[in-house]
Amino acid sequence: MAELDETDLLARADAAAQRHWPCARVGGLRRLHGGVSSLTLAADLDLPGAPLQQIVLKVAPPGLAPVRNRDVLRQARILRSLSAAGAVVPPVLFEDAGTPPFFAMHHVRGDAFEPCLDVANDPPCRAVVDARARTAARMLADLQSLELAALGVADEPVVPIAAELDRWARLLSTVDPEICPGHAQLHEKLVAEIPDRCAHPTLVHGDYRLANMLFDGPELTAVIDWEIWSIGDPRIDLAWLLMHTDPVHAFAESRGPANSAAGAGMPGVHQLLAEYRAIRAVELPAMDWFLAHSYYKTASTIAALVKRNRKAAHPDPSLEVAARTLPDLIERGRAVLARADQWK
Repeated sequence: MAELDETDLLARADAAAQRHWPCARVGGLRRLHGGVSSLTLAADLDLPGAPLQQIVLKVAPPGLAPVRNRDVLRQARILRSLSAAGAVVPPVLFEDAGTPPFFAMHHVRGDAFEPCLDVANDPPCRAVVDARARTAARMLADLQSLELAALGVADEPVVPIAAELDRWARLLSTVDPEICPGHAQLHEKLVAEIPDRCAHPTLVHGDYRLANMLFDGPELTAVIDWEIWSIGDPRIDLAWLLMHTDPVHAFAESRGPANSAAGAGMPGVHQLLAEYRAIRAVELPAMDWFLAHSYYKTASTIAALVKRNRKAAHPDPSLEVAARTLPDLIERGRAVLARADQWK
């Protein structure tokens, strides 16, 4: 990936902001952690007669075609639609289709924390984790209840379940078999048992979990990181959220008492399902298949990261911790597929 020309980006951000507010200025550019397909930067928006505002810029990676998950203007499109529908997402302020394209959104207060995986200096307490997870389940039901036509995305192609599975199979095909042993056998079983398509496709976030939400204490302030949104089967996002109540993978050798206590605050699968169904009372057939698919997807993404990490000049030790969990992820997926339906 080419280096980002921050001087050029600031000049373009100034011009884009001034198309909405004459005399607006953008400054104080600084890198943020967030997202894996685009660059995330904080900046200050100075509007005459108004307090200085902190904004966030999402920029397509320089030197790479801004397509699929790197298409930041597509992200801006869904955020605008969701914001107009009243969803809790960061409001988009302005955008620029130049090279590389970018958009700006309000900086939203809050912190992101995955209760059973992350390590934080001051993690939320068990009660806050419980409240956050229940809110996330209800918010997912709300998002999946939105009419596609009202969001302006009814013309988007529906991603078939088989295509979603194939996406992660293609990624695993680029990884040496010894990194993730047994994945081909799990894939074979998933292919053999692909469930019937959902009669009513919905908006799919693609990585719907607490780490991709901002909370101020127990209050949800934004659902973020819409890089891989699509229209597809709602069970994909639901299973992904439920998998994170008891993840098999890990990125730390140990998490300490406070972070472990935070993880213990995560409600169980059936508690989150009850929250979801209180808003969206729908049948959920074949959820075990979607949960097994979630383990397969996790193994695929981690294996690809491990492959890249082992070639890096300064490898991240947390990814070697994750590498050791890959056989367990595959085994959990196979075990879930083999059991009787647990979702009634």
